[in-house]
Amino acid sequence: MPYLIDGHNLIGQTPGLSLEDPDDEAKLVQLIKRFCSRHKKKATVIFDRGLPGGESRLSGAGVEVRFASSSSSADALIRNRLGKLRDPKNWTVVTSDGEVAQAARSRGTRVRSSTEFAAELTAPVSDEAEKEEKQLSKEEVSWWEELFRQKKE
Repeated sequence: MPYLIDGHNLIGQTPGLSLEDPDDEAKLVQLIKRFCSRHKKKATVIFDRGLPGGESRLSGAGVEVRFASSSSSADALIRNRLGKLRDPKNWTVVTSDGEVAQAARSRGTRVRSSTEFAAELTAPVSDEAEKEEKQLSKEEVSWWEELFRQKKE
């Protein structure tokens, strides 16, 4: 069952993350990648404006990351995606936004609150589960190295 995630909504509910942090999106995506790797799931995370609209370089490891364009919002993109899903009952939407949740329920899509999902994302991982986690790909390592290089400049 794949997840469709309201990114900034989830950041606001995730302990240790802050919407004031310029790296908030990257930090959340890493948590989601670890979650998806552990649970063998896929996810699409949609953020409001912040980077140029469209698919982001943060995508990878079973997680697609998209940013709304300046003329749209994450909520609008999520509702649009919901309308296009072939198997909406197989998806779970993560949000605490009432309108997005209602749109998901009207399609038969499961809804999890951002608070509930954030608790699962940040729950301690057992040693056994940690050993099973997938290592970062070469692309992901390159992406992180580039990000840290940019931060130093």
